[in-house]
Amino acid sequence: MDGFRRDQRGAKLAGASRFGEVTFRICGVRCYKRRVSASSEHEDLPVLEGYLGHTFSDRSLLANAIRHRSFVNERAQHLPDNERLEFLGDAVLQLAVTHLLMEGGAELSEGTLSLLRSQIVSETMLSKLAQQIELGRFLLLGRGEELSGDRQKPSLLADAYEAVFAALYRDAGFAAVLRVARRLLQDEVQRVMVHRSLDYKSALQELLQAQRRSRPRYEVISTEGPDHERVFEVAVWLDNEELGRGKGRSKREAEHQAAQAALTQLPDRMASLGIH
Repeated sequence: MDGFRRDQRGAKLAGASRFGEVTFRICGVRCYKRRVSASSEHEDLPVLEGYLGHTFSDRSLLANAIRHRSFVNERAQHLPDNERLEFLGDAVLQLAVTHLLMEGGAELSEGTLSLLRSQIVSETMLSKLAQQIELGRFLLLGRGEELSGDRQKPSLLADAYEAVFAALYRDAGFAAVLRVARRLLQDEVQRVMVHRSLDYKSALQELLQAQRRSRPRYEVISTEGPDHERVFEVAVWLDNEELGRGKGRSKREAEHQAAQAALTQLPDRMASLGIH
């Protein structure tokens, strides 16, 4: 389908590229659309393999990793989506990051390692890493997700990144996963380890986010002293469970101290809170 055509709303649609893409522009937003055939689905996978530094023995695994449920539902119901690989990839990535942290941080405690790992495997960080390898351009999405701009949606990118690592694991084992993780994640792991004077509020939120838990809630418990020397006491909560308390000359400082207290206590409370 070379050349151009228009849809019913007059949006200009471009022809297919050599990578099996159809680009189209609606309301000034550039999107990507893919052909459905199994053969063309694999045509641009060598480009993604180049970013990863790994050539797949079974490219159908990598194709599966970039195939979103919306695409399957609309256009390829005979093919699996990437959700099962995402489930496996979550565990694979956590193990790979644990290896990298232990290699470079022999002096760090278990609690600190857990906190640093939670930062690296958070949705925010994984979506950033996915953007570094342009993962969004390879995703197979349904029409609704294309028009909504979901190709760069952080949660979608993070999920696909996990699925890609699961595909690596199934294709060539954990040794290949660790090699690619060193290639793609090592700089970020080093950065997190060097700058581990943490923003405790962000670290706590990212840890809970990585566990698919709700956001921590901060509540002023008491205030003391005159207006010019006011001291605030703040508690931080996860659902109905108090995680820690802190005091400070401002609400922000007290929240920071409460988050630090929560993180200090978490290693001993992870099991009871359902945090791994």
